[in-house]
Amino acid sequence: MAVTGWMESLRTAQKTALLQDGRRKVHYLFPDGKEMAEEYDEKTSELLVRKWRVKSALGAMGQWQLEVGEPAPLGAGNLGPELIKESNANPIFMRKDTKKSFQWRIRNLPYPKDVYSVCVDQKERCIIVKTTNKKLLWTLWQCAGVHGTPSETDTSYLWMTPC
Repeated sequence: MAVTGWMESLRTAQKTALLQDGRRKVHYLFPDGKEMAEEYDEKTSELLVRKWRVKSALGAMGQWQLEVGEPAPLGAGNLGPELIKESNANPIFMRKDTKKSFQWRIRNLPYPKDVYSVCVDQKERCIIVKTTNKKLLWTLWQCAGVHGTPSETDTSYLWMTPC
């Protein structure tokens, strides 16, 4: 979607906002039936969560699809409507946008730091995380035209282990 088209759709959307638990929550209802919900930190105005919901072909509301932020943890014993739950040991991906950078965070990586490499594919315009043992490969970002193309000089990564 072009930037001007996106701005126009934001202007025409029905908006609702509230302050709750130190977060500014904004809900957008677009004319085509799509919904977007965003949560910002009240003090820093940093985007914490952005999620989307789309109506199905029959008009029922679909599940929220998380675009930015970390998924809310399910309560103990609460498996949700699927009655099945993915392993806690699986890698968890989340995106965090700040005023100065786009960040992707991966938790629960199964191998040590020296097994992973981060590189930029200029042709495909994406950032790739892969393992030297060729067991895992993730394409983290395919940039849209407005954001430009990532380069090796713009890309850095930090390895953090829990204390």
